[in-house]
Amino acid sequence: QLQASGGGLVQAGGSLRLSCASSRRAINYGMGWFRQAPGKEREFVATINWSGGSTYYADSVKGRFTISRDNAKNTVYLRMNSLKPEDTAVYYCAQRDSGSSSSRQYEYKYWGQGTQVTVSS
Repeated sequence: QLQASGGGLVQAGGSLRLSCASSRRAINYGMGWFRQAPGKEREFVATINWSGGSTYYADSVKGRFTISRDNAKNTVYLRMNSLKPEDTAVYYCAQRDSGSSSSRQYEYKYWGQGTQVTVSS
């Protein structure tokens, strides 16, 4: 249902753009990005509602990451700037059955396979 891509190895201060392609018509659904670092719980990163008019970010990424969507392409993006070593994690995209955004993992029905982001110091 969801295919995440765009991860890789980047130096601190660098940028990456993650993509999440949905096999469902994404226009109707709220989407989110989450991440899980080694030995840690999965945590919320960013979320966007169906229209793109509402976004919300974790404090740790606010001002550095931007979530956006292209409903014509059924794709959601996460632009990550000024990357830090602590951003190293597997990043997961997720899709709700509702059009609104949410930071709560249990409110997401579909999950992608994850893409690895590694930031070197």
